[in-house]
Amino acid sequence: MGAPYSQDLRDRVLAACDRGMKTRQIAGVFAVSSSWVRRVKQRRRESGETTPRPMGGATVVKIDGEHLAELVRQKPDATLKELREMLGVSCVESAVCMALARLALSFKKSRSTRPSRTGRTSPRGGSSGKKSSRGSTHGG
Repeated sequence: MGAPYSQDLRDRVLAACDRGMKTRQIAGVFAVSSSWVRRVKQRRRESGETTPRPMGGATVVKIDGEHLAELVRQKPDATLKELREMLGVSCVESAVCMALARLALSFKKSRSTRPSRTGRTSPRGGSSGKKSSRGSTHGG
């Protein structure tokens, strides 16, 4: 995700709007999208805001990292759903996944499970599906 447009650009876009320029014209002059120009105008009209809003990221972390790390040590092959239930916190599974990422913990498959039965779909050393140029009648 890129950075928000500068305040200077926002001010110039809104000044052009105030001078009566059309949205598409403004977008062309400042090399931005028409939809972005419309959103900037709408935000100023509805709330008086012209500054960029904060970008992404969790604002409230409900999961205790130490507790989560301990649970992973106790049961390293637990699923996200199981970890969430063991934590006893009201959150979505993706929040548990993000908390694991912050702790630099990853899931490891249990060595006690059977290997996957899925095999190779093409034989080793076999053709890649490209047509051979050997039997070609082109050239001479």
